Amino acid sequence: MGKKKAPKQNSNNDDSDAVQKLKAANSVKVRHILCEKHSKATEALQKLAEGVSFDKVAEAYSEDKAKAGGSLGWMIRGSMVGPFQEVAFALPPSTTSQPHYSPLVKTNFGYHIIMVEDRK
Repeated sequence: MGKKKAPKQNSNNDDSDAVQKLKAANSVKVRHILCEKHSKATEALQKLAEGVSFDKVAEAYSEDKAKAGGSLGWMIRGSMVGPFQEVAFALPPSTTSQPHYSPLVKTNFGYHIIMVEDRK
């Protein structure tokens, strides 16, 4: 029975290993792309997959005040909505030109694509 869960755990083990390698952090320098509609968020993910830089995609697709490349600046633990925070603290730092970004994260604000630039 436990073995039936193993494939799901294996697919997440890569993420778990990455999380374990990350130092504990109380704040992250985060960027996001926020879209109200799933279809627009999916388009943004496609642009990222095609190699367009995160900040350019954010400027074109994000529907919030963080249009300046999607930057939210430094955010502390506890200041973000639950699903957003969980993903933000699990992502390793990356750059806008070679982003390591999340899949779509649904919150009451819409659909987010998240990337982290730094942790402390």
